[in-house]
Amino acid sequence: MATEQQRLRRVLVSDEVDEACLEMLRSSGIEVDAKTKLDQDQLIKEIPAYDGLIVRSRSKVTAAVIEAGSALKIVGRAGTGVDNIDLDAAEKKGIVVINSPGGNTLSAAEHTCAMILSVTRNIAEGTRCVRANEWNKKILLTGNELSGKTLAVIGVGKIGNEVAKRMQAFGMKTIGYDPFIGTTQGEALGIHMLPLEDIWPEADYITIHTPLTNETQHLINADVLSKCRKGVRVINCARGGIVDEHALLQSLRSGQVAGAGLDVFEMEPPKCDALINHPCVTSTPHLGASTVEAQRRVAVDIAREFVNFSKGSTPQGIVTPVQKI
Repeated sequence: MATEQQRLRRVLVSDEVDEACLEMLRSSGIEVDAKTKLDQDQLIKEIPAYDGLIVRSRSKVTAAVIEAGSALKIVGRAGTGVDNIDLDAAEKKGIVVINSPGGNTLSAAEHTCAMILSVTRNIAEGTRCVRANEWNKKILLTGNELSGKTLAVIGVGKIGNEVAKRMQAFGMKTIGYDPFIGTTQGEALGIHMLPLEDIWPEADYITIHTPLTNETQHLINADVLSKCRKGVRVINCARGGIVDEHALLQSLRSGQVAGAGLDVFEMEPPKCDALINHPCVTSTPHLGASTVEAQRRVAVDIAREFVNFSKGSTPQGIVTPVQKI
């Protein structure tokens, strides 16, 4: 039975989501407004009229937005990461924050695998050479095989597990680190779990699948990269800021790092021109979840949880109170 505290009457969708989200909310009697081009000041001005807010990654749900949301009961992130939402401010006001972490798992995992393959076989630079009629440069683009190489998976959650499963099919040995995954559980996934300090010297490839927290900010830094095998390749399709971009660039220039696949950056759009223009870097504009299938799944998932919340049920994917990861 829904309580007055939970019943939702009007929801603002401030980022682009699949139309299925809006249709599901409206069919449940919830009024929905899609206003997807609001800047921060406009969002602060609009939010008092709504008791629910749905965002993706563009909108920043800051403390000021939450403070202005006098009727706000729930904030939903159609996707996984919630680093664009001030969780502490939401918790202080008793606002529920939820995400839809499962909807983009396969798309993010597949994008990560594509990055691993691209940096291994110099796909992006090879494409540039063909377009520039630089066919004679192909001798400089000799790659490697993945079979027999060691992939370090940092964060063995849903996405990390799916990446490991797929890369094992290429004959890669998978090792991993996750504070919530024990040795026995890891072995069942075909992943040999190790402490972080033991990971670095063993890895031919590092792929990151953690949230951005105080603990993971610049987790991959100059010190870590210096401990890796010469020629290591780094993949980040998780969150910008986990990799120290300056340290990565210096390691690419020195040859310590042989290649990098980056879908996320510390600032988006990125300002690190020297890094994104490096010939050994493959980069994409935050496309990990950008598939038709994933967009629909996360939209339907978040709408379903809003409807359940409005009917009095406890939604899945609650991330407040703040979870320390």
